[in-house]
Amino acid sequence: MQMTANTRLTNAWLRLTPVLLSSLVLVIVIILSVGIGSVYISPLRVTEAIVNGVMGNMQDSSDTIIWKMRLPRVLLSSLVGAALAVSGAAFQGLFRNPLADPYMLGVASGAGFGATVVMVFASTIPLLMIVGVPLAAFIMAFITVMIVLLLAKQGRSVGLLALLLAGVMLGSILTAATSFVMLYAREQALGVLAWLMGSFSFSSWQKIAVMFPAVVLVSVVVGFSSRALNLLQLGEEQAMQLGLSVERFKMLLIAVATFATAVAVSVSGIIGFVGLMIPHVVRLAIGADYRRLIPLTALWGAAFLVLADLVARTLISPNELPIGVVTALVGGPFFLYLLRQRQKTQ
Repeated sequence: MQMTANTRLTNAWLRLTPVLLSSLVLVIVIILSVGIGSVYISPLRVTEAIVNGVMGNMQDSSDTIIWKMRLPRVLLSSLVGAALAVSGAAFQGLFRNPLADPYMLGVASGAGFGATVVMVFASTIPLLMIVGVPLAAFIMAFITVMIVLLLAKQGRSVGLLALLLAGVMLGSILTAATSFVMLYAREQALGVLAWLMGSFSFSSWQKIAVMFPAVVLVSVVVGFSSRALNLLQLGEEQAMQLGLSVERFKMLLIAVATFATAVAVSVSGIIGFVGLMIPHVVRLAIGADYRRLIPLTALWGAAFLVLADLVARTLISPNELPIGVVTALVGGPFFLYLLRQRQKTQ
């Protein structure tokens, strides 16, 4: 009995250690990123300023710079990274395909079209100005997914292949519509393109308040679904025989992951490859057990996007790169490598 208890304690500690180490790395990355900018602030001073702000005792201008400008941006990028990475892990588990990502159901195309319409026509249609870019992006992302689900529904079930094809086709139509609107209003095209490529330039505590519940929701739901995702890797029929309500589970996972992705897109624009790359990197590092994969995916996704944003705002300072360019430069070659590896194994 004592041996069994010790073994369980050891196994629990081995599972927890990577999460604790990854959490520590994320904290270090956040502190370093907050300190790096046009005015360098040491990690010790950043930590002190954060503590001062929490205690309601901000003392000088560096505290104000950190709390009003740098910390909101870094925290928002970490939340968006976590949301996209966990959503990507959910879709990859659901489709049993490491090439799946959070945008495959047309979320990005729908959000991009909604945002473009507001940016171009808000000056002539007052209602669009009231709605605003983030809300319009979120609404169109959800409408797109609802249409995709309706198109893919086969009786009482939703076919994953039909879902994928419907998402690709509707996404292509909306991308074409976005391009048409941009050509119609060329004077606004540069601003639209900047949004479509992603940015945290306009981060705020209000956006963090919107993003945080979405990250908690997707992390908790997908985390508690780890056992079901493990079962699903055996195949849908096998999972059903082991007691999983497959259709209900698919709809829950699609809804939650899509919601988190839509919120992320609405506050930061379209940032590619995070949901594709991070879950696969974590899977290569620690294995395919979703009980370990989900928390590490959230932490690594957060750290990766914080670092990507740091590169985006410092590489050509005082100008700033769209963060989608940075993630594409990293994720594009990774995607080609992943595609090549899959071809070798087939």
